[in-house]
Amino acid sequence: QVQLVESGGGLVQAGDSRRLSCAASGRTFSSMGWFRQAPGKAREFVAAMGWSGGNTVYADSAKGRFTISRDNAKNTGYLQMNSLKPEDTAIYYCAARKIGLLMTMPSAYNYWGQGTQVTVSS
Repeated sequence: QVQLVESGGGLVQAGDSRRLSCAASGRTFSSMGWFRQAPGKAREFVAAMGWSGGNTVYADSAKGRFTISRDNAKNTGYLQMNSLKPEDTAIYYCAARKIGLLMTMPSAYNYWGQGTQVTVSS
């Protein structure tokens, strides 16, 4: 099992930055992904990173504004979000994939955190 705990959400103004953290514990895993879900919408992929190699993949909506990173010593992943927009408002989840390549589908991830709310006001 992998336990994931997100933190860092909150209320911000449009144009602000925010960094989300995801502390992982338990067994090892191959990659960590960040997803988000706005009210009435499906959960969507934001970014993912290979936990060993550090390779990354981003959704088009995240490219150029969001950066995924990790601190292996702390077993913690991060999502740095810059130039936030009201449409970024959502619950943000981190997820871990046990084995295999980087994936963007939520169904490919085995473990999920509880989520953290990010609200961007205009």
